[in-house]
Amino acid sequence: MNSSELKAACLEVKKASRVLGSLSESKKNEVLGAVHDALLKESDFILAENAKDMERAESVFHLSSSMKERLNLTEKRIVSIAEGIRQVMTLPDPSGRTISDRTLPNGLEIVKTSVPFGTIAMIYESRPNVTVDAAVLCLKSGNACILRGGKEAHFTNAALTQVIQKALVSCNVPKQAVFSILDPSHELVNELLHLRGIIDLVIPRGGHRLIQTVVSNSSVPVIETGSGVCHTYVDKEADLNKAVRIIVNAKVQRPSVCNAMETLLIHKDAADAAVKKVFPELEAYGVEIRGDERICSLWPHAIPAVEADWSTEYGDLILSVRVVDSLEEAINHISRYSTHHSECIVTENKKNARLFVNAIDAACVYVNASTRFTDGFEFGFGAEIGISTQKLHVRGPMGLEALVTCKYKIFGDGQVRG
Repeated sequence: MNSSELKAACLEVKKASRVLGSLSESKKNEVLGAVHDALLKESDFILAENAKDMERAESVFHLSSSMKERLNLTEKRIVSIAEGIRQVMTLPDPSGRTISDRTLPNGLEIVKTSVPFGTIAMIYESRPNVTVDAAVLCLKSGNACILRGGKEAHFTNAALTQVIQKALVSCNVPKQAVFSILDPSHELVNELLHLRGIIDLVIPRGGHRLIQTVVSNSSVPVIETGSGVCHTYVDKEADLNKAVRIIVNAKVQRPSVCNAMETLLIHKDAADAAVKKVFPELEAYGVEIRGDERICSLWPHAIPAVEADWSTEYGDLILSVRVVDSLEEAINHISRYSTHHSECIVTENKKNARLFVNAIDAACVYVNASTRFTDGFEFGFGAEIGISTQKLHVRGPMGLEALVTCKYKIFGDGQVRG
């Protein structure tokens, strides 16, 4: 695909967005129901194409085990993705709502309504579930979408797009409402980022390098979804039984995702007991501990941490650990190295919990719960388009409500301004 072909294809997506913007909520749900059924019906085809990507992940791209885990689809995962579609169908349509309605003294009626952005481009890495999540959320909110996934998921993304487009056509909706760029060229991504006027919004989803490349180069407005250097702080008044469950879940359940914990901070008064209780559990799962000097003295298996460790999103079974002298020191460490994604305190002290949640600048701040809950599905959004770590116009897990903007409709009867 060359630049002129890309522009022509994106113009077709723009045209389809006008059709989507006029669909009723019931019609949108009909479309999502068709996508849901098609995914389950075509699961064998999708899994066969995913198997091609998994083979290349090993032989061509030499992906790490955690990255292969992100890429891999199973029957169970397809069923889970389909369940997310069902959940989105039950949610109210975010577009076409009246946000406010007031009449001025001069008789002008001003109605503020929610409307779709129009055309949204998603640029993401090797997580094929994003293909479905993005398409479904965009369709329900009345937006057309342009999807550019990673080359590692080429065959899977192509199969998913084909299945979704067939479902669209079966409902008499233009198949261009969901369009995937399958050409791996980086030059095409740069072209895409400069189609201002055709594309209304760009959302990157992936690692720090991808996100910053998009933010730095795009002339189209961007919502910055963040990489996740997520912290858990074990306070001196923590319940260590809770701490073990939270820490192991946050690091081990899916280490490749952005809401997994990357750094553990432990108050000095809890350090000895916490290390003895938590570290054997982590090592049983194969977690490599990279610790500061005090951690290395308490746990001889630990590897000495270097400065880069505190700001690294490992996406793997690696954990950096530091002992701090106070809650304030923990807050200062997080403030320095946080990517403003998800942070947690484990404590039974309500005053310390309040201080932590008020002082930490992050999209999601937890008390006594795993950071792994930062997820659109877990928050009841059905699926998510990404997790925003910026402050405008949305923050945190982005569901349907994040994919609309507003329009003012003004009704008069001949008024003119004096």
